[in-house]
Amino acid sequence: MARFYAYKRLLIVGLAMVFTLFTSHILLRGSDTDQVSFINDVVPVLTKAGCNTGACHAKAVTGQNGFQLSLFGFQPDEDYEHLTKEARGRRLSLASPEKSLLLLKASADVPHGGGLRLKSDSQGYELVRRWIEQGAGYTREAELQIVAFEVQPQQSTAAMGSQKQLKALAHYSDASIRDVTSLAVYESNDKARVIVDEQGAVTISDIPGRAAIMVRYQAHVAVSNFAIPLSEAAIVVPQPKTFVDRFVFENLQEIGVAPSPECDDATFLRRASLDITGCMPSVEQAKEFLSNTNTDKRDRYIDSLLQSSEYADYFANKWTALLKNRRDDASDIVSNFAFHAWVRDSLLANKRYDQLVRELLGATGTVIGNPPVAWYKRVKEPKEQLEDVAQLFLGVRMQCAQCHHHPFERWSQDDYYALSAFFSQVGRKPSATRGEDLIFHKRGIAGARNPKTSITLKPAALGDAMEDIPADDDPRLRLVDWMSDTKNPFFAKAVVNRYWKHFLGRGLIEPEDDIRDTNPPTNPKLLAALEAHFISSGFDLKDLVRTITRSQTYQFSFRADDRNRSDTQNFSRFYPKRLPAEVLLDAIDQLTGATTTFNNLPAGTRAIALPDNSYNNSSPFLKVFGRPESASVCECERTQSSSLSQSLHLINAADIRAKLSTPKGRADRFATENRPPLENTRELYIAAFSREPTSAEVLFSQTYLAEPRTDSEGKPLDVTRALQENYEDLLWAVINTKEFLFNH
Repeated sequence: MARFYAYKRLLIVGLAMVFTLFTSHILLRGSDTDQVSFINDVVPVLTKAGCNTGACHAKAVTGQNGFQLSLFGFQPDEDYEHLTKEARGRRLSLASPEKSLLLLKASADVPHGGGLRLKSDSQGYELVRRWIEQGAGYTREAELQIVAFEVQPQQSTAAMGSQKQLKALAHYSDASIRDVTSLAVYESNDKARVIVDEQGAVTISDIPGRAAIMVRYQAHVAVSNFAIPLSEAAIVVPQPKTFVDRFVFENLQEIGVAPSPECDDATFLRRASLDITGCMPSVEQAKEFLSNTNTDKRDRYIDSLLQSSEYADYFANKWTALLKNRRDDASDIVSNFAFHAWVRDSLLANKRYDQLVRELLGATGTVIGNPPVAWYKRVKEPKEQLEDVAQLFLGVRMQCAQCHHHPFERWSQDDYYALSAFFSQVGRKPSATRGEDLIFHKRGIAGARNPKTSITLKPAALGDAMEDIPADDDPRLRLVDWMSDTKNPFFAKAVVNRYWKHFLGRGLIEPEDDIRDTNPPTNPKLLAALEAHFISSGFDLKDLVRTITRSQTYQFSFRADDRNRSDTQNFSRFYPKRLPAEVLLDAIDQLTGATTTFNNLPAGTRAIALPDNSYNNSSPFLKVFGRPESASVCECERTQSSSLSQSLHLINAADIRAKLSTPKGRADRFATENRPPLENTRELYIAAFSREPTSAEVLFSQTYLAEPRTDSEGKPLDVTRALQENYEDLLWAVINTKEFLFNH
């Protein structure tokens, strides 16, 4: 009897095994004509549902609640392992697909922290269910590969308030084309102008200009660009003065936005002086310029500014901040001063931009003998070096690619580490100067290991393969050769876009250091023309400044009307910019006749000429108004927005009060010199705004200056003291005007 029951149990187990094998065979085989692909069908569903975003199961390192997916499905092989083999395969049920934890949670049939992601009657749910039903295989026979991805329309003109439907098409290796509109992911780069829903339906707002929709499907991206005209009526534009104007005016005509008229001489004078030198024009300069009747006086004035030492001071201040010329302790002072002086002297001599970058990246030796070596003191690791170089000099943000495929670009982890390989042979050892290293080329075969694949990669520049670099050759110089090649798609474009933003208040690409296919420029033809001109000039930075500032576009008035008030990206008018912290401090000193003293620097040193960030701590003004700490290569480190603390500082800070009443300052001189009040008022307005006061301003000033003053006990002050206090109040009022605080 016992033997009978043993045979019975064996028979039951055997039948169960046969049944399992049979059903597994059926499930794995599925439908020969409609087999679901994990790579081409399931992964796009997970991406569309948002399961593999950084905020959900693609969170770096840990994933979410024990379940991890690759970001946007860029590593489908890893996703397959996590889904089918982790947690003893409990996420999938081949026998009953609807009971799979993957579907139960996504459809919110069981509690799910991410909420409802796939409705049980949706196409995505059905695709995943059928994939599980067919055996949850990774690849199918003759798996197709996407060879191209496009969105239609690529270019479109859309009226305000209209709607458009995008169409996403995937081209496969068998020449077939699949409509993946419902599975693609859409994102607008300007939600104020265009809004797109999950199905690719686009709604156009009532703001004219240009906007783009990024469309992503698997590891592929495409862009649909929209031009939104303000008016269909023909726009009259002035005769272009330069090629810059020609491309700007063509764009304005296309979007139906009329430009503002040219600014007056006083506005141009102050604008160009502040933008090129960081200094306001002196009273003498203003009077001379305003009385000059030559038709080319603006061009000549730009040339004079470019020859001044203040130009080199101001742009050295900009570049050294971006190059992290930061003082962390007292031992940094030698390298900080030497590096700043090298950048300043290079700009003053108008050293070719590509040569400046070559000397910086290829630097060897000590700071005393070769100041650009100081950059390697701040930026020590190859990863940091590649990221800073890519963002600052190429306008490419590579940080994402360190851990995963870039979500909005084509750069992979291999691209990241292949770029870092150029810096793999940078050696350092202590020098005779305390705190300073000697930088040298180690003379080895350059390479960098991808920690994920454990493969050592040879140097390659953003997807461009290079010939093997001999051990004796410095790979950094090979990198600069590639960067400065006239066919390089990033190097010249990055700097002309950065300078355009400096002068016009907004980059043709925003942010200015995020150049990628999915972040198109608002005026592609203009950017390409500026890039080509800069290359043909021999990478001449002064010529680039001259080209931008001589244009009518730069010299438009900031005043808007109904024809261009809503324009914020097409340069139909000049966009006012708040004065940077250093420029504003110097402007207040210049207006009041005061000086700011900085430790270890000669008397009279301007704030724009400060060599490093250490002076922020000793100057409450610079700190409050957002002078950067040189910790990042991003311009965004500089605070450009206004704040309550800034307003309070200008209104009542001790250092501002001291500047107003400084001995032999402007208020003191006005009160003690025997000059007519009208003459003093005229000088004050020319000093502050480079223009004569209006009749209303003259009347107000003269009336206020004549008012008597009393002391704390109510006794009248003597005439001179009362007059000085009135002049101090007038100066204080001028400093707090928008006209003074902004470059317009």
